Amino acid sequence: MNYGYVKVAAAVPRVKVADCNFNAGQIEKEIIIADGKGVQIIVFPELSITGYTCGDLFAQQLLLEEAEMGLIQVLNNTRQLDIISILGMPVPLNGALLNAAVVIQKGRVLGVVPKTYLPNYKEFYEKRWFTSACEITETSVRLCGQVVPMGRNLLFETSDTTFGIEICEDLWAPVPPSSALALQGAEIIFNLSADDEAIGKHAYLRSLIGQQSARCIAGYVFSSCGFGESTTDVVFAGNGLIYENGKLLASGERFSFDEQVVVSEIDVEFLRTERRVNTTFGSCRSFTASEVPVRISAEYVTPKELKLTRTFAPHPFVPQGPTLDERCEEIFSIQTSGLAQRLVHTHAKSAVVGISGGLDSTLALLVCVRTFDKLGWPRKGIIGVTMPGFGTTDRTHTNAVDLMNSLGVTVREVSIKEACLCHFKDIGHDAEVHDVVYENSQARERTQILMDIANQTWGMVIGTGDLSELALGWATYNGDHMSMYGVNGSVPKTLVKHLVKWVAGHGMDEASRATLLDIVDTPISPELIPADENGNIRQITEDLVGPYELHDFFLYYFLRCGFRPSKIFFLAAQTFKNVYDEETIKKWLSTFFRRFFNQQFKRSCLPDGPKVGSISISPRGDWRMPSDASSDSWLREVEAL
Repeated sequence: MNYGYVKVAAAVPRVKVADCNFNAGQIEKEIIIADGKGVQIIVFPELSITGYTCGDLFAQQLLLEEAEMGLIQVLNNTRQLDIISILGMPVPLNGALLNAAVVIQKGRVLGVVPKTYLPNYKEFYEKRWFTSACEITETSVRLCGQVVPMGRNLLFETSDTTFGIEICEDLWAPVPPSSALALQGAEIIFNLSADDEAIGKHAYLRSLIGQQSARCIAGYVFSSCGFGESTTDVVFAGNGLIYENGKLLASGERFSFDEQVVVSEIDVEFLRTERRVNTTFGSCRSFTASEVPVRISAEYVTPKELKLTRTFAPHPFVPQGPTLDERCEEIFSIQTSGLAQRLVHTHAKSAVVGISGGLDSTLALLVCVRTFDKLGWPRKGIIGVTMPGFGTTDRTHTNAVDLMNSLGVTVREVSIKEACLCHFKDIGHDAEVHDVVYENSQARERTQILMDIANQTWGMVIGTGDLSELALGWATYNGDHMSMYGVNGSVPKTLVKHLVKWVAGHGMDEASRATLLDIVDTPISPELIPADENGNIRQITEDLVGPYELHDFFLYYFLRCGFRPSKIFFLAAQTFKNVYDEETIKKWLSTFFRRFFNQQFKRSCLPDGPKVGSISISPRGDWRMPSDASSDSWLREVEAL
């Protein structure tokens, strides 16, 4: 299986201006290299057989004949290869000359795509030599002894994907041809470009490609001229860029004096899912109804073994790189603004939070503090309640109290032990039996205390449960599952941990920082079972339901990308190969799907809370699923791995 991935390449060969024989040889070499790497489709720069900077030599019959001979050379020498190649060359047509992309495979020309928009400003003079695709009526052209389809509306279909082509300036137009091609079914766009360099232009170009790939919900493969083009007036840096739905997958070295083949895999299955989900994309099809595409089938080839070159972040919800601080600040701002609006609207006089000394309640408390500070309200209006139970350890209790004191909120402590023992007596439950009744009664007792304190203080209970717990159903129904506003409801556990650690390093006093960092290092536990003989946490959540980093990985690719279990397993096995063996990943993947389906009833009645990232499982937001949906198909696929 290739799991929906199509391996593509952007080639930047060395070129000699007007030496078609040399250029064809360079193109052949890079096609062979790419085919050896399992590349299915490769694109070369604009006018790559002749060179882009030939100028008035394009009017020379000899050059045009040499270009066609160069194409014949490439066809003959690559006819045994499965790879599809997209080359640039001038193509004569009934007294006109086209700046065209020529698509070839296994010794056959599949089609010719002329350039639509010819730049004729500043350093560009293309209308001096070429005719736009808009100005021709022919739909075929004779090339290398073959009569082949021609037009800007060609779509090329392989067994794995459908792709379209635009050339350089086409991308810079207000409405690029690729927009229509994508709406007509192209999942990958290939761009043959010249693209000379100027200060600041490269950043703009990357932004342009990224935005176009995102608008089209498509892969975008861009190749532009490099070393060897004439530098009489401009310089070409040689850009090989591969994007997927706005994300840069791979890029080459700019200003390299050597040839390059930039390779990556575009996830066409993901793009199809995104298009199905985005109903606006489908609605736009009516704008291209008058343009009927010509569909060309490529040769069927036997799929090769998939070897991914792209990598996947083990923690896809956690922001990375130079925008880290900005993203973390943005997350806090969304949570803060959501809570502020709810507090102001309800005229609440307090915010009540159960503080356990764990990650989730810590993040909820930090959000409350930020909210009260921004509203100009005194922090004493935040009532932090610690509720020691049968499994509470000294470490978590101390951290809870220390954190509340260091943040200056109102601290209340209400032990739940006596109330739970009384409740056990009332319902006839043996307190020595540490079963689900024993555990859940503690969670519900805590929720009752918080709700009643909120009533006492004209306040609002702020929920602490996170996205990962809700996905797994790791919450007590009508216990910690319930609140009056859940600020963490779309923040997964890996991100909660990261945010608490991030806050510790930004603007916190020494006492608060030390407490926060110890909370980050504390094992995750509901602390509903008594501690061991040494007073340590006995009930470790990740020992029971599995590592949260795995579950968050599963959750992201299941909900955000719509992937099937086998593909999620494939990605997880590659991403965590040095952390977990495949049997472990399979075990917890089965747990994930079993719990996700079985626990939907808890998500069907979630309290309000803000959507923070790309995923929400609120029944009023991103995720609407029947509580009695069957998980059999997903579990069977996991079992078959």
